[in-house]
Amino acid sequence: MASRVGMWEEMRAKTVSFWLVVVVLSSLFCWVAASVSYDKKAIIVNGQRRILISGSIHYPRSSPEMWPDLIQKAKEGGLDVIETYVFWNGHEPSQGKYYFEGRYDLVRFLKLVKQAGLYVTLRIGPYVCAEWNFGGFPVWLKYVPGINFRTDNEPFKWHMQRFTKKIVDMMKSERLFESQGGPIILSQIENEYGPMEYELGAPGRAYTEWAAKMAVGLGTGVPWIMCKQDDAPDPIINTCNGFYCDYFSPNKAYKPKMWTEAWTGWFTEFGGPVPHRPAEDLAFSVARFIQKGGSFINYYMYHGGTNFGRTAGGPFIATSYDYDAPLDEYGLLRQPKWGHLKDLHRAIKLCESALVSADPTVTRLGNYEEAHVFQSKSGCAAFLANYNPSSYAKVSFRNMHYNLPPWSISILPDCKNTVYNTARLGAQSATMKMTPVSGRFAWQSYNEETSSYEDSSFTTVGLLEQINTTRDVSDYLWYSTAVKIGSNEGFLRSGKYPVLTVLSAGHALHVFINGQLSGTAYGSLENPKLTFSQGVKLRAGVNTISLLSIAVGLPNVGAHFETWNAGVLGPVSLNGLNEGRRDLSWQKWSYQVGLKGEALSLHSLSGSSSVEWVEGSLMARGQPLTWYKAIFNAPGGKAPLALDMGSMGKGQIWINGQNVGRYWPAYKATGNCGDCNYAGTYRETKCLSNCGEASQRWYHVPSSWLNPTGNLLVVFEEWGGNPAGISLVEREIESVCADIYEWQPTLMNYEMQASGKVNRPLRPKAHLWCAPGQKITSIKFASFGTPVGACGNYHEGSCHAHKSYDAFERSCIGMNSCSVTVAPEIFGGDPCPSVMKKLSVEAICS
Repeated sequence: MASRVGMWEEMRAKTVSFWLVVVVLSSLFCWVAASVSYDKKAIIVNGQRRILISGSIHYPRSSPEMWPDLIQKAKEGGLDVIETYVFWNGHEPSQGKYYFEGRYDLVRFLKLVKQAGLYVTLRIGPYVCAEWNFGGFPVWLKYVPGINFRTDNEPFKWHMQRFTKKIVDMMKSERLFESQGGPIILSQIENEYGPMEYELGAPGRAYTEWAAKMAVGLGTGVPWIMCKQDDAPDPIINTCNGFYCDYFSPNKAYKPKMWTEAWTGWFTEFGGPVPHRPAEDLAFSVARFIQKGGSFINYYMYHGGTNFGRTAGGPFIATSYDYDAPLDEYGLLRQPKWGHLKDLHRAIKLCESALVSADPTVTRLGNYEEAHVFQSKSGCAAFLANYNPSSYAKVSFRNMHYNLPPWSISILPDCKNTVYNTARLGAQSATMKMTPVSGRFAWQSYNEETSSYEDSSFTTVGLLEQINTTRDVSDYLWYSTAVKIGSNEGFLRSGKYPVLTVLSAGHALHVFINGQLSGTAYGSLENPKLTFSQGVKLRAGVNTISLLSIAVGLPNVGAHFETWNAGVLGPVSLNGLNEGRRDLSWQKWSYQVGLKGEALSLHSLSGSSSVEWVEGSLMARGQPLTWYKAIFNAPGGKAPLALDMGSMGKGQIWINGQNVGRYWPAYKATGNCGDCNYAGTYRETKCLSNCGEASQRWYHVPSSWLNPTGNLLVVFEEWGGNPAGISLVEREIESVCADIYEWQPTLMNYEMQASGKVNRPLRPKAHLWCAPGQKITSIKFASFGTPVGACGNYHEGSCHAHKSYDAFERSCIGMNSCSVTVAPEIFGGDPCPSVMKKLSVEAICS
């Protein structure tokens, strides 16, 4: 070990070439020098140090038909790299039986990325976390004898190595590593293991060493990384995940500073509000990382997508995995985030030659202000930062004065002219709307029977853990038992019903007494366990208590989460009988895995015809455990589609046999929603919406799932919602906005001045454009002066140019796009000469 460390210390300033690393460290393989390597400054691709901008797009979270458009929009947004996990449980759902088709066609996805001219970071893991069911592990893995996940455990290591090797061999056979001419420039082994290693101690450290050696020994010809792993063994690069990573340094001076997860927002959980991260703060965090010598940034997520079917983890992770990403769940641009980051990437690329050639010189410009200057033979680039979250700063730099908004960084690619400030949005904003596109569905219903003691699949004494019983083939497990009540029980005369208390490890529970729904209880992501305790209507004689226990995704993070329980583990008791308390935990219980409707495949085209459905006045309304189906035709147009489930309670949705996912609009979001200021340190609880409303109301339906006519929609409702309120909607732009300060720097103006085409500062322009097929039909708001508010909610300030609307009504009405120069003369003169002014405008798209 000492000699190896010494060797690396001598090479501190030299490029780490991966063929040499592997030959020296393992003496296992030999190949031609790889074309991807690294040094302390950057990843080196084909001999060139690169500032690499990357974004996460998880292939199973969108349909293959969406992939080309997502990748193209990522490229247009300034990305160089697409990053994705590999989802083991999707690819090996049964041991030894592999699946690489449809949404899990990994090779097809990677070849599309290559066709677009982008690189790939392949995070093989195979543990992924990712708010994905069981963290990406197949459930069968839990039942391998003697296994213990993610530690120095031979059964686990054997299976992990087997799957990792299968993926690497598949990539090699398709010639997808960059060393073979493919797009993959980086691979990741394990995932965020550092905190768990700390908890486990010596077995964790041994596992880390093993995983690193195993990965490097596979001979991919490209570097390997480990994220959130401070002690990543050489030659593996340790990387940072978080909202901010400017503080991070790799564990060796000859490794580059890399950020594998720059969190663009946060996930939504059922029962939680929807998080948002302001574009200004996200851009600030990236510029701050770059000015500190960072050279690789990956946005997690760039497109979040959808947790189709039962793929959401947590538990309690919502079906939407939108993540407030630059591309929204439906694949549309989220503005201004997408555009603001695109401008940031262009500004960073103007500085690339200086950034990869020089170390920054840091100069204090004030109490909260500093300059990072990269001076090299190829040029000079500067980043001017104001860390004060509440005050503007005027700083002097190289005999010039610069105004810096609060919590912002200005980028000067020539150490003189500002081309970009993280707090100044040059990109347009947009508000979105969900518009119904079809009439009401003609529903039919079928009632799921309550499981009883007689028709169970098996009976045993005592209560069983749910996942061990279902093996996760269904969310649902029935627990049923019989309770005999004597005719002399006092509550039969007093009317004070006995209290049934059920303790469950989670995640949700419906209690049925003699076939009637008596009550419901459910946990949360923070506390999945639940207790049901309320009076139940029992009668003299034999009563059937049926408990429908429901899993809402398996855990995806935590030390040995494979050992965590779900289901009714008890105790289960009745209180208020003549005898006092009766413990039901250890009497005979009968079990049924899944629903009868699932066993009959009522969600499928063939299965739905196997039972008698009722309609019209006979149809069940507001009843629990009800299947609904309807036939519908696909709407015209190309807008993304969703189902509005706001009138329903909890359940699952299928379209033409494909599982859209779990819905739960009855679980209302609790939290602190309110105004959101971009300035100041961001955390996932800072900028929230939907408090008091459904955590998720709309559920994405990929257009490729639909036929032109005769589509089958099936809904299973647990609680008793109103299907008459369900509608098919399309997502489209409602309005577009611009917020531009006078004299705001722009890349276009800088490039025109740098090329010599103009020799004076140019006024910025407000650019507006609707979606293809839409036109600007009206100007909802326009004010040049001191307007306040945000897109969708602007108001005039104390200073307002009275001809603010004129230029937009003249140039924009009836157009798909338009631009207007932000200058006083355009709006009838300067309304307040001594005040810094801005233009705010909102245009309606139809």
